[in-house]
Amino acid sequence: MAGLFVRGSRTTRVAIEQEYVVAGADGGVVPIGTVRRAAADALAAPYLSFEPGGQLELSLPPSAEPVRDLRLLAADLRSRLAAYGITLHETPVDRRPDVPLQLTSPRYVAMQRHFDRIGPAGRRMMRRTTSTQICLDWWPGPVGLEQWRVLNLAGPMLAARFARDRERIAIWLAVDPARTGFDDRLLRGDDPIAAYTAFAAGAEVFVDGGPAEHVSTLFPPVRPRGRYLEVRFLDAQPPAALDQAVAELSRLMYDDMHRRNVLRRLEPASLREQWGALDQVVAA
Repeated sequence: MAGLFVRGSRTTRVAIEQEYVVAGADGGVVPIGTVRRAAADALAAPYLSFEPGGQLELSLPPSAEPVRDLRLLAADLRSRLAAYGITLHETPVDRRPDVPLQLTSPRYVAMQRHFDRIGPAGRRMMRRTTSTQICLDWWPGPVGLEQWRVLNLAGPMLAARFARDRERIAIWLAVDPARTGFDDRLLRGDDPIAAYTAFAAGAEVFVDGGPAEHVSTLFPPVRPRGRYLEVRFLDAQPPAALDQAVAELSRLMYDDMHRRNVLRRLEPASLREQWGALDQVVAA
């Protein structure tokens, strides 16, 4: 667990992980194998992966100009896929009538079985939701603890600021509170490693493979990734909104004065109440 909080150097890189709903010429679901073959020669091919419902994820390395890089690679990828009648959509919730589970490894089958015992939201999250995940360098020392707190505390407001479909966050809030952590548990006490360890211990284990595999099934709004933090609470963003999303998150993480001013305004705060009220904030 401590390895998730090791933190790195005081660099200011940004990486973007962009998810897309994939549609065929008839608007239907496209098998993952078909998409892989169509994208084999794309510039983005080394960075492609897929979510359980066939959502395509483009995970780019850190860059000084991450939005520019994403636009260039996504444009080339769209062109390659178009030749096969395949299109990509930054749609936060896929509402097509039939979206099957395409990734059927033991991990995903076990995950779906676990979520099914709670309700329908887990299947919808796995198969039908997309997000823009932004990864930012995590600094050592006290400023790193400030970064961790400010991203968690500002999460509900930023999610509302960049919301495009109020249903996506509602789905996530209903999935499994024990492993999504949309409340104050990740900020309890002065030791974030202890808080995250307690969070992991409170989530049901449904996969084999030991603690590391179990921790990979946790889906908090801000995920510790060792030397960087992964922001997971944003709806899938269209290209026009990416510059502002990256700029706002970068300023929170890398501008010491701004980060501390925001923390003073947000501390203390009840994240449970703020995430729970997000539907009303977005609707307004």
